[in-house]
This record gives sequence, structure tokens and C-alpha cells, in this order.
Amino acid sequence: MGLEFLLEPLQYAFMQRGMVAVILVGVVSGVVGCYVVVRGMAFFGDALAHTVLPGVAVAYVAGGNLFIGGLAAGVAAAVGIGWLTREARLKEDTAIGVVFAGMFALGIAIISTTRSYSVDLTHILFGDVLGVADADLLIMLVFGALVIGTVAALYKEFLVMSFDPGLAKTLRLPTEPLRLLLLGLLAVTIVASLQTVGIALMVAMLVTPAATARLLVKRLHHMMVVSALVGAVSGVVGLYLSFYLNLPSGPAIVLTTTALFIVVFVAAQARWRRGQ
Repeated sequence: MGLEFLLEPLQYAFMQRGMVAVILVGVVSGVVGCYVVVRGMAFFGDALAHTVLPGVAVAYVAGGNLFIGGLAAGVAAAVGIGWLTREARLKEDTAIGVVFAGMFALGIAIISTTRSYSVDLTHILFGDVLGVADADLLIMLVFGALVIGTVAALYKEFLVMSFDPGLAKTLRLPTEPLRLLLLGLLAVTIVASLQTVGIALMVAMLVTPAATARLLVKRLHHMMVVSALVGAVSGVVGLYLSFYLNLPSGPAIVLTTTALFIVVFVAAQARWRRGQ
């Protein structure tokens, strides 16, 4: 019965593609999300996820590629926020709030011009992993590999910049280009994950697995491995829950990763009390 329970959903091609998609999204989001957590960028991640909406909306209305449209909008927003906050010309949270509100409103205005915009907006906001096509998987794989490869190549630089900005300046690291690159990687991760969990729930995949990993390990590279594992497992379990309980896939995945965080948090609190 247990084996049948696991294999039955995989008889369908859309479930096979969905399973690959949630694993890819879980791993990439888990790795990049570690920087979001250690650098205190949760608000930025949430805002950036919403700023891709105009690009996705324009691509949808024009019948173009949603990934390309979202990527263009996301990178533009990341660079724009980086430029506004450069040399402390404007506080980061203020710049994020301005860009986030304006672009999200623009996206909704564009989508509302279509006749079935309420259904279309639901798919964009909350994802539709069961609608992932082979072309979508290829895009996720290519850009996911690009993100992971960049993080691996610049791991030491990102590490110093995240934990000791003073040392980064002493070592004369190009902190501003590195910061913009990290924002760009975050934008790529968000856009590549839209089909799976959607705009509204993307911040959970960036923050919750990484927050769970931080309760379990201390070193950043260990945290990335655990976070990627938590993200992938949450995606797979959430997809099974979606199939058997007839739930939307995006919320099911996010609820699963949230439940894992709560279990780990409670266990960590209990362990801390025993150590007192």
C-alpha cells in the first residue's frame, strides 16, 4: 500500500513534471534563501516577488514568454532598488516600498484588461505546478544551474560581504557590484519559481527552509545544504498532499515547509530549555 501510495501520482506525466519542478525550486530557493535570511532581506524578497508582476502581465497579455517578461521586470526592479539605495541616498525599506507598491499595482492594472483576469491572476499569484511544461522545466534547470553555479563561484565573496562588510571593504571587494549581482540572482530565482508556488507564496520558499536550516546548523555552507533539502522535501510532500487532498499545489507546499519549521523550532526550544 505504501509503494502504491507513492507511485500512483507518478503515473501521470503532469505529476512527473511537477515533481521535478518542485525539487528544482526547493533546491535553488533553499540555497539563495540562506542569503535572504542571514542578510535580513525577507521584506526585499517579498517585494521583489511582487515586482515581477508587470513583466509577467505584459507577457501574458501579449502571448509571450512569462519567464522572460517576469525576469526583465524582476531584474529591472532589483537594479532600480539597488540604485535608489546606493550610498544611502534612500533607506532600503523605503525604496523597496515605493517600487513594490508601484509595480504591483501596474501589474494588476495590466492583467485586469483581460476578460478572464480573475482566474489568470489566481494562477500567477498562487502558482500552477501541475501546468508545468517541458519547456518550463528546461528554463528552471538552466537558470537554476546558473544561480547555483554563481553562488558556488563567489561563495567566499558573498560570505564576507554578508557577515563582515568592514572586512569586505578592507579586502577591497567590489561590494556594490556583488550586492547588485545577489539581487539579480534573487530575481532569477523568484521568476524561475513562479509557476510552482506563485508570486504571493514565493517569499515562503525563500525564507522558511533557510530559517529551518538556521535552527539546525551554524555554518553557511551547511545551512545551504539543509535548506535545499528542506525545500525539496517540502515540495515533494506538498505535491502529494495536493494530489490526494485536492488542494492547490502552491499553498500545500508552503504549508508543508511551514509545518516543518514549526516542528524544528519546537524541538530546538525544548533542547535549549534542557540545556539551561
